[in-house]
Amino acid sequence: MEPKKSPVEVGQPLLPVQQDPPQYSIGFPPSESYPSTSGQPVQHYGAPAASIQYIQGPYPGQTVVTVQPPVNVSFTPLTNPEPDYLPYSIFTLLCCCLPLGSAALVYSITTRDANVFGHQPIASKNSRMARILNHVSVAIGLLFWLICVINIIRLVIVISSYS
Repeated sequence: MEPKKSPVEVGQPLLPVQQDPPQYSIGFPPSESYPSTSGQPVQHYGAPAASIQYIQGPYPGQTVVTVQPPVNVSFTPLTNPEPDYLPYSIFTLLCCCLPLGSAALVYSITTRDANVFGHQPIASKNSRMARILNHVSVAIGLLFWLICVINIIRLVIVISSYS
């Protein structure tokens, strides 16, 4: 089987040898430095190489709006803050009933925020809701533990009756 002959003879360079391009210090050379091999004019791509001055500032026709923060912003905490029940909420979250405890924790935190910002009605409402959710969570937790203890006692009685 004969090896296939390539269109280029062996020993011939694939591309014509050109002169070394001139050395540039930074970036790529401009496209005019490379000669055209086919005699056709050189096509330039991209942005023109002319120097362009950039002006910093708004675009023409653009409206600039400057917004300043309000001058007298002060939050007066309540003189008689509502109780936030935060430790009670954390206890019910961890030990009693997770869903109700987490809801009570959220209401406790919002009560604390309302106390800081001076919103008495919101603090009162959230404090009451946190207390209610904490009480219900403790009741559900106690009921759950009571049912577990009763079932363990019944299990011990059943096991001892078989012996």
